[in-house]
Amino acid sequence: MGKRVIYWFRTDLRLHDSPALQAALDLKPEIFYPIWTWDPHYVYRARVGSNRFQFLLDCQKDLSSSITKLNKKSKLYLIREAPQTLFPKLLKAWKISHLVFEKDTDAYARERDNEIIKLAKDAGVEVITKYGRTLYDPDELVRKNGGKPTMSISQVQHAGEKIGPIPKPIPAPKSLPNPGDTKLDFEHDAPSSSPDLNAPHRKGNKDNSYSSLAGPNGDFSVPTLEELGIPTATTPHKGGETIALKMLQEIINDTTYTATFQKPNTAPTAFSPQSTTLLSPHLHFGSLSSREFYWRVQAVVDAYPKGKASTPPTSLTGQLLFRDMYFGAQAPLGHAYGQTFNNPKCRFIPWHLPSTISPDTGIATGSYTVNSVLAEQWFQRWKAGQTGFPWIDALMRQLRTEGWIHHLGRHAVACFLTRGGAYIDWARGADVFEAWLLDHEVACNAGNWQWLSCTAFFAQFYRVYSPTAFPQKWDKRGDFVRKYVPELKDYPDKYIYEPWRCPIADQRKAGCLIQGDGSVGGDINRDNVSDENSSQKVYPKPMFDFADRRRICLDGMKNAYKVGLYGNDPKVRDGSWQAMFDDTAEGPTAKGDLGPTKQAKESNVADIDGWMTTGPQSSQQQQRQFHNGHGGGGVADEEEKETTIVAGRSKAPTPSSSTKKTKRTAAAAQATLDGHVKKARKTRP
Repeated sequence: MGKRVIYWFRTDLRLHDSPALQAALDLKPEIFYPIWTWDPHYVYRARVGSNRFQFLLDCQKDLSSSITKLNKKSKLYLIREAPQTLFPKLLKAWKISHLVFEKDTDAYARERDNEIIKLAKDAGVEVITKYGRTLYDPDELVRKNGGKPTMSISQVQHAGEKIGPIPKPIPAPKSLPNPGDTKLDFEHDAPSSSPDLNAPHRKGNKDNSYSSLAGPNGDFSVPTLEELGIPTATTPHKGGETIALKMLQEIINDTTYTATFQKPNTAPTAFSPQSTTLLSPHLHFGSLSSREFYWRVQAVVDAYPKGKASTPPTSLTGQLLFRDMYFGAQAPLGHAYGQTFNNPKCRFIPWHLPSTISPDTGIATGSYTVNSVLAEQWFQRWKAGQTGFPWIDALMRQLRTEGWIHHLGRHAVACFLTRGGAYIDWARGADVFEAWLLDHEVACNAGNWQWLSCTAFFAQFYRVYSPTAFPQKWDKRGDFVRKYVPELKDYPDKYIYEPWRCPIADQRKAGCLIQGDGSVGGDINRDNVSDENSSQKVYPKPMFDFADRRRICLDGMKNAYKVGLYGNDPKVRDGSWQAMFDDTAEGPTAKGDLGPTKQAKESNVADIDGWMTTGPQSSQQQQRQFHNGHGGGGVADEEEKETTIVAGRSKAPTPSSSTKKTKRTAAAAQATLDGHVKKARKTRP
């Protein structure tokens, strides 16, 4: 009997440059089934909003259409059951000889795949896996980095040199073998939906994700958002390999942009079009190969006048190396990478609203401890885009509605929530980004939030983004704010970033009063709401004095760095860390001997939508930005030169252990920033 092969699509929703798909076809199968299993972990246990769900469905539909173009008898067969329960039955029913899929080093995915590999081998099925999600195999990066997580771009580059050249992309297949009989004559094991971290997104709509194995029509079709109980998406960005390759070609056609791209010089306030490629969601879902992207860009760079092209880490290819850095950091750490507790590379900071930890597994439950009512209010206002700081609110509203914001915008909102304002646990922001980002990846999202909270990868916590000064460097008139915070669209330019300073007469003239905390009838999750007593719209007052909060946060960070704990320290694990912090310091330091695993029992527990529950671990995660330094607190020379950070000056001292490099003045940082801004005005758009 000829070979009967299942190719299991996951985060590789494409036909071009797929090493795993090529390996499956190299078997010369007589029967070939391209399938997707609707994994309940991502439907219920990972936070996914309507925009990312829709982007996924776009990718699945496009892939299925492309498969059918190669073979009219075939398509993407979407089967609605957990792979752990499906495969033992499916492999037998379809008489499968080989199971092939792309390697995935995410913590959950690695555990799942190991289980599937064992189940397949027990059934006498040969399993073949190939890496293809990143430029380098993350596990190989770790091996060439001395068995350690890759915590800087230089470590990735040095490890990459030992591995060898990045493989060239392979072409898409020109034909596909026929599928066999697709009968599913076995019992359907519908997974439990409890707990469902996406229930808030469903808003009471009925969930039919697992109503039947092959879908409501029995045709293995891609589901609709309605079937998933998810409201209509609001993002203008569409998924799919066809669109991804078209977008890439348009970028490549602009040779100057492609060859001279420098990430810190791109404007975070640009929106029509955006100043960066917006290919990151396609990289996440695999509708675009990272190797295809890399080598298409490199061809343009190689042909560009010598010495005129940009180079890593700021170049387009440098962005892919940063992505690999996070995958290489995550691979050896597993679940601990996505949290502070038990993470040897993440500094311990006594943040407000810390994650609750399961005492049985040591893994974050997906909920958090409300140890400060005020901090919880600040978090909800940040999430709703109602902080009273227009730049921050515009970014959060863009994220919520479109599923994407520029990397410097992500810097700004993350710094504001953590070390530069609210002093709230970075994991709370990572949870929100997980739900709303189109390009969310576990490795990148957790890594970026640790970077921006100065708990790993980057240590210069005294560099703080001003929510009023920084955006003016890019958008003096405030066009970005006027688009995403339309209540303020008629405000004078001089008050667009500080509307609370606008005289009341001018507020009335502009049609929007600055008052309240952004809530109406207890509902803070709304914007552009009119005052009930007049025709005037309202916009909230700032939720705190930024200068005062920055000082408090800097003092707190300085103290935490001096204490010098990391997430795997015994004092963090048993709760005795609190004795090392003064009770007057910022953060929850006055509860006595209380470890993270005990917090859920002692305090109110909530998830990011305010539910008083405890759920399973959520995946943490992606954004596209620049990084430097390493978990030990140092800063790599070549990366430090390229890092764009802060507007606004800080006089806070650095920790006593810092090097001369980390003691550069904020004035020097400002000069660097000004230079980047001037360059950005000369670049697209």
